[in-house]
Amino acid sequence: MSRRNAREVALQALFQLDFNEMESVEALESALNEKKNMSDSAREYAKILVCGTKDHLGKIDELISKHSTEWKVNRMPSVDRNIVRIALYELGFSEEKLAANIVINEAVELAKRFGTDSSPKFVNGILGAFIKEAQ
Repeated sequence: MSRRNAREVALQALFQLDFNEMESVEALESALNEKKNMSDSAREYAKILVCGTKDHLGKIDELISKHSTEWKVNRMPSVDRNIVRIALYELGFSEEKLAANIVINEAVELAKRFGTDSSPKFVNGILGAFIKEAQ
Protein backbone atom coordinates (compact mmCIF):
# COMPACT_ATOMS: atom_id res chain seq x y z
CA MET A 1 0.00 0.00 0.00
CA SER A 2 2.88 2.38 0.62
CA ARG A 3 3.90 2.31 -3.06
CA ARG A 4 0.33 3.21 -4.01
CA ASN A 5 0.49 6.18 -1.63
CA ALA A 6 3.83 7.16 -3.16
CA ARG A 7 2.30 7.07 -6.64
CA GLU A 8 -0.62 9.22 -5.48
CA VAL A 9 1.76 11.81 -4.02
CA ALA A 10 3.88 11.75 -7.19
CA LEU A 11 0.75 12.26 -9.29
CA GLN A 12 -0.29 15.22 -7.15
CA ALA A 13 3.18 16.78 -7.39
CA LEU A 14 3.41 16.33 -11.16
CA PHE A 15 -0.10 17.70 -11.55
CA GLN A 16 0.94 20.82 -9.61
CA LEU A 17 4.01 21.21 -11.80
CA ASP A 18 1.80 21.24 -14.91
CA PHE A 19 0.03 24.36 -13.66
CA ASN A 20 2.51 26.18 -11.43
CA GLU A 21 5.99 27.56 -11.84
CA MET A 22 7.70 25.74 -9.02
CA GLU A 23 10.57 23.37 -8.37
CA SER A 24 9.96 19.61 -8.23
CA VAL A 25 11.01 19.54 -4.58
CA GLU A 26 8.53 22.26 -3.68
CA ALA A 27 5.66 20.46 -5.45
CA LEU A 28 6.63 17.18 -3.80
CA GLU A 29 6.75 18.74 -0.34
CA SER A 30 3.34 20.30 -0.91
CA ALA A 31 1.87 16.93 -1.87
CA LEU A 32 3.62 15.14 1.00
CA ASN A 33 2.16 17.60 3.50
CA GLU A 34 -1.27 16.14 2.74
CA LYS A 35 -0.11 12.59 3.55
CA LYS A 36 1.51 12.95 6.92
CA ASN A 37 1.31 9.25 7.86
CA MET A 38 3.46 7.95 4.99
CA SER A 39 6.43 5.75 5.76
CA ASP A 40 9.93 6.97 4.99
CA SER A 41 10.27 4.40 2.21
CA ALA A 42 7.03 5.61 0.58
CA ARG A 43 8.19 9.21 0.81
CA GLU A 44 11.49 8.27 -0.79
CA TYR A 45 9.72 6.34 -3.56
CA ALA A 46 7.49 9.35 -4.27
CA LYS A 47 10.64 11.48 -4.61
CA ILE A 48 12.19 8.92 -6.98
CA LEU A 49 9.04 8.93 -9.11
CA VAL A 50 8.79 12.71 -9.34
CA CYS A 51 12.48 13.35 -9.98
CA GLY A 52 12.85 10.40 -12.33
CA THR A 53 9.79 11.35 -14.33
CA LYS A 54 10.96 14.96 -14.60
CA ASP A 55 14.50 13.86 -15.58
CA HIS A 56 13.17 11.71 -18.43
CA LEU A 57 10.17 13.85 -19.36
CA GLY A 58 11.18 14.47 -22.97
CA LYS A 59 11.67 10.77 -23.74
CA ILE A 60 8.55 9.80 -21.80
CA ASP A 61 6.43 12.32 -23.70
CA GLU A 62 7.83 11.01 -26.98
CA LEU A 63 6.68 7.52 -25.98
CA ILE A 64 3.24 8.84 -25.07
CA SER A 65 2.96 10.62 -28.43
CA LYS A 66 4.00 7.49 -30.25
CA HIS A 67 1.35 5.35 -28.56
CA SER A 68 -1.47 7.86 -28.37
CA THR A 69 -3.19 8.06 -31.73
CA GLU A 70 -6.04 10.34 -30.72
CA TRP A 71 -4.49 12.84 -28.32
CA LYS A 72 -1.43 15.06 -28.39
CA VAL A 73 0.42 15.05 -25.08
CA ASN A 74 -0.29 18.71 -24.32
CA ARG A 75 -4.01 18.22 -25.03
CA MET A 76 -4.46 15.23 -22.71
CA PRO A 77 -6.13 15.72 -19.36
CA SER A 78 -3.33 16.46 -16.90
CA VAL A 79 -4.29 13.62 -14.57
CA ASP A 80 -4.21 11.03 -17.36
CA ARG A 81 -0.98 12.41 -18.81
CA ASN A 82 0.81 12.30 -15.46
CA ILE A 83 -0.44 8.83 -14.56
CA VAL A 84 0.96 7.55 -17.85
CA ARG A 85 4.20 9.48 -17.31
CA ILE A 86 4.75 7.87 -13.91
CA ALA A 87 3.99 4.40 -15.24
CA LEU A 88 6.29 4.82 -18.26
CA TYR A 89 9.04 6.01 -15.94
CA GLU A 90 8.59 2.88 -13.82
CA LEU A 91 8.47 0.63 -16.89
CA GLY A 92 11.26 2.10 -18.95
CA PHE A 93 13.59 4.27 -16.93
CA SER A 94 13.55 3.22 -13.28
CA GLU A 95 16.60 1.40 -11.94
CA GLU A 96 14.25 -0.97 -10.12
CA LYS A 97 12.58 -3.27 -12.60
CA LEU A 98 8.95 -3.87 -11.71
CA ALA A 99 6.57 -6.33 -13.34
CA ALA A 100 4.65 -4.63 -16.14
CA ASN A 101 1.29 -5.99 -14.99
CA ILE A 102 1.79 -4.46 -11.52
CA VAL A 103 2.74 -1.05 -12.92
CA ILE A 104 -0.18 -1.04 -15.36
CA ASN A 105 -2.64 -2.19 -12.69
CA GLU A 106 -1.48 0.56 -10.32
CA ALA A 107 -1.78 3.16 -13.09
CA VAL A 108 -5.31 2.03 -13.93
CA GLU A 109 -6.27 2.17 -10.25
CA LEU A 110 -4.95 5.75 -10.06
CA ALA A 111 -6.97 6.59 -13.18
CA LYS A 112 -10.12 5.13 -11.60
CA ARG A 113 -9.59 7.18 -8.45
CA PHE A 114 -8.45 10.51 -9.89
CA GLY A 115 -9.49 10.53 -13.54
CA THR A 116 -12.71 10.51 -15.52
CA ASP A 117 -14.80 7.51 -16.52
CA SER A 118 -12.72 7.10 -19.67
CA SER A 119 -9.33 7.51 -17.95
CA PRO A 120 -8.73 3.84 -17.01
CA LYS A 121 -9.27 2.67 -20.58
CA PHE A 122 -7.08 5.46 -21.96
CA VAL A 123 -4.23 4.76 -19.52
CA ASN A 124 -4.45 1.01 -20.08
CA GLY A 125 -4.43 1.47 -23.86
CA ILE A 126 -1.27 3.58 -23.98
CA LEU A 127 0.61 1.39 -21.49
CA GLY A 128 -0.56 -1.79 -23.22
CA ALA A 129 0.70 -0.48 -26.57
CA PHE A 130 4.05 0.36 -24.99
CA ILE A 131 4.40 -3.13 -23.50
CA LYS A 132 3.35 -4.81 -26.74
CA GLU A 133 6.00 -2.90 -28.68
CA ALA A 134 8.66 -3.54 -26.03
CA GLN A 135 8.20 -7.31 -26.32
